[in-house]
Amino acid sequence: MLTYFLCLVLFCVGLYAVLRKRNIIKIIIGIGIIEYAVNLFFVLGGYRIGSRSPIEAVDQVILNKVDPMPQAFASVSIVVGLALTVLLVTVGIRIYEKYGTFDITRINKLKG
Repeated sequence: MLTYFLCLVLFCVGLYAVLRKRNIIKIIIGIGIIEYAVNLFFVLGGYRIGSRSPIEAVDQVILNKVDPMPQAFASVSIVVGLALTVLLVTVGIRIYEKYGTFDITRINKLKG
């Protein structure tokens, strides 16, 4: 139960960074923290105490094994998160090249 709570705390830290920070780089880092918290939650959802890997014995029936589906979801989520992070960094670089700042409030004032 403590691990789920710590996962929630990690998610809230990332959400705080996304909602309260005004620097684009800090917002991107906050989104990355949220992605890590979601991946951790996926992996924790399939974990059982004292369980074994489902790959250890393919021929044998293992009664207490780890569910592999949350791990597969986490793997897919990592790939999608990497693509999203690359896209966000690219947009951040383009915004910096155009406006010369990473501060969102200054970018909003430069509208014209």
